[in-house]
Amino acid sequence: MSLKVSAPAKLNLFLHIVGRTPNGYHALQSIFQLLDFNDELEFTELTNTKIEFTCSDAALESEDNLVIKAAKSLQRATNTRKGARIHLTKLLPMGGGIGGGSSDAATTLLALNQLWQCNLSLAELADIGLTLGADIPVFVRGRSAWAEGIGEKLTPLQLPEQWFVVIHPNIHISTAQLFAHPELTRDTPTSTIRPALAVSGHNDFEPLVRKLHPDIETIFQTCQNIGKAKLTGTGSCLFISTDSKTAAENVKILLHKSNPTLTAYIARGVNVSTAHEQLQLAT
Repeated sequence: MSLKVSAPAKLNLFLHIVGRTPNGYHALQSIFQLLDFNDELEFTELTNTKIEFTCSDAALESEDNLVIKAAKSLQRATNTRKGARIHLTKLLPMGGGIGGGSSDAATTLLALNQLWQCNLSLAELADIGLTLGADIPVFVRGRSAWAEGIGEKLTPLQLPEQWFVVIHPNIHISTAQLFAHPELTRDTPTSTIRPALAVSGHNDFEPLVRKLHPDIETIFQTCQNIGKAKLTGTGSCLFISTDSKTAAENVKILLHKSNPTLTAYIARGVNVSTAHEQLQLAT
């Protein structure tokens, strides 16, 4: 038996650092917006316990890949004697703060839970995902959401449909370096759940990223007369929100006129993950 399932990207519509958790991690508040912009994975059940992994980008075929880690974590959690052949078609830009690797891992947990008939709940799968990365639970839960804690405390939100232009600067940013940087703002006041922060909120990483990475600052300047650009996550991707696909296409055209070397994608914001819809997990 085989399954083909998408792994959607996300945006942080805002990202506030509001302090520290008791175990020393940074405490965040954010809104996760899921997109209809996806990696694609294919899963084939094996009768042995092997996890065979291939990828359209051979450089990602490593035991460190979160897809392999997720599959093996599910095996351990359920004591299943089944395995899988997994192929990842990588379409999302890497290292951009849009959650590609985390989403791939979440889709692996969701798909193999179904393929192997493990019957774990979404909460149980999210707990497994959290051991691998803080962004994985939102993709397991499969809803655009208000996030707190380190990003794992999620409240589903019904966000208005928007279209986004996602700009990838082809720059790698060290998340660990940003979290450790002495100039990072860590005391933004906490908020109650307010969807309006999707518009009025800010990203506490943005000033630091713009200071440390002149090429990204240049892109912000390019966007200045085109639309309000924001950083997603710790970057390096930026996004501009619009009210329609046509408006997004116009923004993309203007961006390319201003800077023909920019890589930009158009994506629709969704409230339910494409993976959930394909696996018929949506309610």
